[in-house]
Amino acid sequence: MTPALDLPDASDARPGCALCGDDRYDPLFRKKGYALVACRSCRLAYIANPPSSDAIAALYVSDDDYHGALRDPADPEARRMRAIARQHLRFLKRAVPVPHGLKLLDIGCSTGLFLDEARTAGFDVHGAELSPQSGEFARAHFGLPVHVGDWRDAGYPDNSFDVVTLFDVIEHLADPQAELMAIRRLLKPGGILLQSTPDIDGLFPRLSFLLANRLDYWPHPEPPYHLFQFSRRTLSLLTEKAGYTTFRADQTRISLDYSFGTPAAWKISPKSLAYAALFAPTAIIGPWVGMGDWLYLASRPAA
Repeated sequence: MTPALDLPDASDARPGCALCGDDRYDPLFRKKGYALVACRSCRLAYIANPPSSDAIAALYVSDDDYHGALRDPADPEARRMRAIARQHLRFLKRAVPVPHGLKLLDIGCSTGLFLDEARTAGFDVHGAELSPQSGEFARAHFGLPVHVGDWRDAGYPDNSFDVVTLFDVIEHLADPQAELMAIRRLLKPGGILLQSTPDIDGLFPRLSFLLANRLDYWPHPEPPYHLFQFSRRTLSLLTEKAGYTTFRADQTRISLDYSFGTPAAWKISPKSLAYAALFAPTAIIGPWVGMGDWLYLASRPAA
């Protein structure tokens, strides 16, 4: 039985579930002072006491370590994210096997690693990035056409893109359904929206949750950055409510280093090594049984 969590103050709480509107929820886990809950009706998991809109915006525009390592091509984190950019491209090509000449917009493009890979594959690439430091790096280092700021301010005309990508973005948005509805106008008829996000129904998140409150440790949710924890079902429902038809879902696993740390960290914390020994096998097995903890969802605007 999940222990009760302190409920958020009414002034900070969401008015209701962002998917179905129900204001009833079950507590799941508390992390960094944020209460992760699950809607009693649709089971969407979300932070019930999210930061203010100004605080959320500040997370992505401050000149701190946000994606800072990615602006150093020699940094190991930049190399790791280059591999992830290639993974994004592989999953995109499952939905778009012939990319040549197709116009693509990557919203939340960070330092442009995916756009650089997509351009090499033949896409006509464009990006939008809130972080000034990351967006300017993409423009200067890779010569990419990146709008620094909210994509709505870029002046993109309606029906101007064949593909829009949202890689690990949707879980950060305060109103994800409104965002998807707004993005829909950018897509040409038959255009494709590809999203990725951590999957709370993956084998590792599911099994590790069983001990999360007892251990007071659960690495899957990442507040305050991640405001939602989607599953294939809840993301599909949200996307369809925003006016799309989903035609493909794929899954993989999040990097083991990201979820469980590195051998160097294990030497410092034997508890982290024990946790990795217990749960890393579930993360490895997850994709093989159709329960990976990282989801890709491809959709088209509904007719």
